[in-house]
Amino acid sequence: MATLLTRRLSVSTGGPFRCHDLTPDLQALVSESGLGDGLLVAAGQHTTTALVVNENESRLLADIERFFLELVPPDRPWLHNDLHLRPEVPPDEPRNAHSHLIALKLGNHLCLPVVAGRLGLGRYQAVLLVELDGPRERQVLVQLRD
Repeated sequence: MATLLTRRLSVSTGGPFRCHDLTPDLQALVSESGLGDGLLVAAGQHTTTALVVNENESRLLADIERFFLELVPPDRPWLHNDLHLRPEVPPDEPRNAHSHLIALKLGNHLCLPVVAGRLGLGRYQAVLLVELDGPRERQVLVQLRD
């Protein structure tokens, strides 16, 4: 019978656009679980964050931010930002349509192999939580299965 372990990671993010390396936290969960070979599934719990695998190099991360903010500029007249036209909007609601749109492009789920107790990542790969509307407290749901 397969074993299933579920955990929730909490991440205090910087922002408004910031990448956070989750690789050490995810590897710690794998190590704690004792899982040898199996799968790790991670799901972001927010519509303005993303989960990606890429290189955690500061200049590349700056390029990623620049690329997406040029692709989806925050100052465009997005309909989602017409807060006065939306029902029951809390007073602290941000104008964050661009964050939702970037998240759609990047995605918020990952499935990674676990091999011999290690995340199956390549030499320069890292698991990054991309904050698109921070700073905030964020959650990532993680499941491990053999």
